[in-house]
Amino acid sequence: MGGVPTKHSTHGKVRRRRSHLKLQSQSFTACPKCGAAMIPHRYCPNCGYYGQKEVVDVLAKLSKKEKKSREKEIKK
Repeated sequence: MGGVPTKHSTHGKVRRRRSHLKLQSQSFTACPKCGAAMIPHRYCPNCGYYGQKEVVDVLAKLSKKEKKSREKEIKK
């Protein structure tokens, strides 16, 4: 007889067991290049840099108007 509980687990017992399964808030750091908020150990979605290296060209998929405004933001 495996897998069949012999006694009923109370609500409190179940909740104490699951107390560490809660959601945790995401931590953010400032990008060293542009200063925007980013998730640690990921590339910056604003400028496309990871550390001192550009890994993603964020301006490639933008239209001309969006590209100009984004370039002005990055220069600041």
